[in-house]
Amino acid sequence: MNLYSVNTGYFKLDGGAMFGVVPKVMWNKLNPADENNLCSWAMRCLLIEDGDRLILIDNGIGDKQDAKFLGHYHLHGDDTLDKSLAKHGFSKDDITDVVLTHLHFDHCGGSIKREGDKLVPAFKNATFWSNEQHWAWATKPNDREKASFLKENILPIEESGQLKFIVPGESQFHQLSSSAFTETISMRFVNGHTESMMLPQINYNGKTIVYMADLLPAVAHIPIPYVMAYDMFPLTTLNEKKSFLTEAVENDYILFFEHDPHIECCNLQQTEKGIRMKESFRLDEV
Repeated sequence: MNLYSVNTGYFKLDGGAMFGVVPKVMWNKLNPADENNLCSWAMRCLLIEDGDRLILIDNGIGDKQDAKFLGHYHLHGDDTLDKSLAKHGFSKDDITDVVLTHLHFDHCGGSIKREGDKLVPAFKNATFWSNEQHWAWATKPNDREKASFLKENILPIEESGQLKFIVPGESQFHQLSSSAFTETISMRFVNGHTESMMLPQINYNGKTIVYMADLLPAVAHIPIPYVMAYDMFPLTTLNEKKSFLTEAVENDYILFFEHDPHIECCNLQQTEKGIRMKESFRLDEV
């Protein structure tokens, strides 16, 4: 098995929304905002080469939206999905599986591309993986979350016939349900940020790596009260964080961050202030 960090670029989101009830005087030290109160965040995906399968976890915001939409998020940086795949010797056509942690536009926008007036899968040879609970939630969105679930990112996947669902299994991880995906990859299911978000957990060289998606977008979100205002059920997120972080410390998990602008991975330690980052490192150093 080989793992590759795949950077698709950076975008900006409101700092207050990203840190919820935490005062700006505190979070601004962790990820300083610009004059418009916007902070920069990565859209970092994970590529897993596992036997004859090439599995991509999430795929960024994509480029098919119009300039007005993309202008709200101030895309920046030189990285793109295509360039990052090519750096590792791959292209979109090589991808056999696309795992979508959830269907918010910054996680699944790269799934679909425009070909003339048609919307078609950007990964023509891949199976796209979601789960039935989250798919139903995303395709019939609530009023608060519907701006994040864009039908042009989601419905063409099903229409292509390339969509399959992962079925949650019995809980192996305390309060968090899970399901085996391959012999070395399992999916954890959490519900605070959005219904049935999946967190891939990978056994790699005797170590456990967990792709954090939006349960812990960045190292700055490790402290328990640091919960995004975007989360549908913040108290659920809080409890999921407590359970996961305790387990991660006890088992020396490696956390892989999708949105941290600087840090790809870290492990954890117990401190007087609670669980905090121990060491940070790149994925290729694991």
